[in-house]
Amino acid sequence: MADSSFDVVSKIDHMEVENATNQARKELEQRYDFKGVGAEITLSKEQILVKANSEERALAALDVLQSKFVKRGLSLKCLDAGEPYASGKEYRIEAKLKEGIDQKTAKELNKLIRDEGPKSVKSQIQGDELRVSSKSRDDLQATIALLKEADVEVALQFVNFR
Repeated sequence: MADSSFDVVSKIDHMEVENATNQARKELEQRYDFKGVGAEITLSKEQILVKANSEERALAALDVLQSKFVKRGLSLKCLDAGEPYASGKEYRIEAKLKEGIDQKTAKELNKLIRDEGPKSVKSQIQGDELRVSSKSRDDLQATIALLKEADVEVALQFVNFR
């Protein structure tokens, strides 16, 4: 019997990110506590910029954005928000979108699978994803459960299960 396998990836649905930022932008325009504070959220290709006239308002606008991410089913692990900093008369927060599994995290996941996973499971790093294979589909299911429990700094998805 051939080996079964799946890939561990960290991908972002860019359409959902755009929808979440648009919803957050609309909420900032309509909420009374954000009237006249210059709160604004803009999305570029790889980052989201949150602006407001005070540090507290910028953090509150970021909180609105994060709540919209959760409602749209996006993991907050894919959003790497920095600290608020002053820029002229406004405060800004730059939040970068994280996509792909970096080498350090891939090595951690590889070591976790080797140490705590079923013995028949093999894993290898392929670019920014991790291929996990085994003869037993049950062992692969156990490995997925193990990886879901793992505390890593990226959002993990499991694709190409065959």
